[in-house]
Amino acid sequence: MYRGTWTWVVVLLALFLARSAAAEVAGSTSRYVRRLAESVDLPYDSPYFSVPPGENPPQQVHLTQGDYDGKAVIVSFVTIKMARPKVHYGTKKGDYPWVARGYSTQYSFYNYTSAFIHHVVVSDLKFDTKYFYKVGEGDDAREFFFMTPAAPGPDTPYTFGVIGDLGQTYDSAATLEHYLQSYGQSVLFLGDLAYQDNYPFHYQVRFDTWSRFVERSVAYQPWIWTSGNHEIDYVPEISEITPFKPFNHRFPTPYWATNSTSPQWYSVRRGPAHIIVLSSYSAYGKYTPQYVWLKDELKKVNRKVTPWLIILVHSPWYNSNTYHYMEGESMRVMFESFIVAAKADIVFAGHVHSYERSFPVTNIKYNITNSICSPDVNPSGPTYITIGDGGNIEGPAATFSEPQPSYSAFREASFGHGLLDIKNRTTAIWTWHRNQDGEAVSADKAVIRNKIYN
Repeated sequence: MYRGTWTWVVVLLALFLARSAAAEVAGSTSRYVRRLAESVDLPYDSPYFSVPPGENPPQQVHLTQGDYDGKAVIVSFVTIKMARPKVHYGTKKGDYPWVARGYSTQYSFYNYTSAFIHHVVVSDLKFDTKYFYKVGEGDDAREFFFMTPAAPGPDTPYTFGVIGDLGQTYDSAATLEHYLQSYGQSVLFLGDLAYQDNYPFHYQVRFDTWSRFVERSVAYQPWIWTSGNHEIDYVPEISEITPFKPFNHRFPTPYWATNSTSPQWYSVRRGPAHIIVLSSYSAYGKYTPQYVWLKDELKKVNRKVTPWLIILVHSPWYNSNTYHYMEGESMRVMFESFIVAAKADIVFAGHVHSYERSFPVTNIKYNITNSICSPDVNPSGPTYITIGDGGNIEGPAATFSEPQPSYSAFREASFGHGLLDIKNRTTAIWTWHRNQDGEAVSADKAVIRNKIYN
């Protein structure tokens, strides 16, 4: 009797542990239900779109990284009348002993001609230093500031905000205001900015309003740009046949710093991370420039200096939402084996207007001569995070496939933003914040272990 009782105890304990272990690897679909109607664009007289006062004030001020390692920024701004493309800067507010000069550009698109767009590379900056800068002259001058990252290093802590598919709706404003309450130091932006192509003739004024809208963040910290499908602006029926023309005129990237031949794919190192930006809507087949560049760039990643390898792309490679289902599959087939071999830690994507995080997963065994085509939940693979939930006009993508795939850890059809808090060479904390919660609340949270140092 005594022995039989202990046998049952052992059996029940084993069942409990097995069920607990299964729960740890089983994914979940959030039961949270938000309004699923299409979002509404902010009106043109919204304070978010207001033009600064003055005769020819700089507006639409934004920053991105201006070199490989974070010792330069590209300052961009727009003026209605021609102005000198220069930036005054220094380490004390109101005291600007240094001047950087750049270039000005304009573009036309159908019946629209842009104002004057100015880009200035401010270089030779010191790491981990706060800089103040001024654009414009006289009474029109405007002042801002930014913080350079610490030098690339294995245990340099750094926090990235992550936003995709933002748009300029009331929901977009909630996302941006929510992010501004966070401790993010720069933004990894995953493409689809202004949604100007949702308007007749790809109404380019929407880029102007959007750039004024996001200035409250991007004038103070760099956003690392990924181009999405809404940036292509290829409209042959109105004789607009140069892909990415408006985007490339407005939002420069430091592609030259890593020998890329296109602004759409490039790489930067920032703090403890090596960030590779890819283009879902540029050629990526074998022997194409993007394919050749990626293979070469992965060889240059030094995990002793930047232990975290992060990939940015617009169209997700793993997506269990029915919206844009399988659109990233051909790029996954071309590139996944490369990034798995390089031990990439995270792949961020937008495009799908919902949120989903995978377990570490790979699917590199498949070819057309075998049937080994099931994703393998495997610690050697990256974590894939789809976060195209910034608040765009098209509304959330609410329909997920059922049953939930084994590789999918958490998914929810809500708008929000993410934070990647890199602690050291071994550990990062990922949190996703839905707009309906306070910033301190995370609707999803995961500890991500570095692929090299764990």
